[in-house]
Amino acid sequence: MTGAWICFEDETGQTLHPPKARTWARRGHPPIVKVCGKGSERVSVAGLVCLRPGQAGHLFTRVRVHHRGKGERRSLAEADYAALFTAAHHQLHAPLIVIWDNLNTHRTQAIRDFAQARDWLTLIYLPPYAPELNAAEGVWAVLKNGLGNLAVFNTGHLATIIKTRLRSIQHRPSLFTGFLAQTGLTLEPEPP
Repeated sequence: MTGAWICFEDETGQTLHPPKARTWARRGHPPIVKVCGKGSERVSVAGLVCLRPGQAGHLFTRVRVHHRGKGERRSLAEADYAALFTAAHHQLHAPLIVIWDNLNTHRTQAIRDFAQARDWLTLIYLPPYAPELNAAEGVWAVLKNGLGNLAVFNTGHLATIIKTRLRSIQHRPSLFTGFLAQTGLTLEPEPP
């Protein structure tokens, strides 16, 4: 598709249990960070890194808080992906070629029907177990940097911190070329 944006999609999640991280303390006084880790609430994030040669990259995201109520879904749904793609298309005013992994939610009939009904959307699936080919993985590395030493009060607080960090990443489009470079892929066509 001429003029299409190449978009890498991926998702991540974070609970109230912080990831392990290194920190420092005075000798003989081990650091103790108290966290509220009860319950199994989580924050899910879907990210869409959109790139096109000669233009600044864009990041679109969907953030969902899951309180783990009875019958509540634990992850992002097809409607979240549809809204993410639609928002990107409306803002970029161009077709999208979405490259994503083989997550079961990505291969449902609802997703296939959604894509077939939109001539501006093409879905491409990465090979299984190939996160190194997904430029969106770099977003999560930047996002989660420092979360190990962060104590949050509840999932609402965690979601606010995640949204703030995502906005910071969105305002640094030069990061996106680095995310693509880490994959070893390029947007330039190979010479004949």
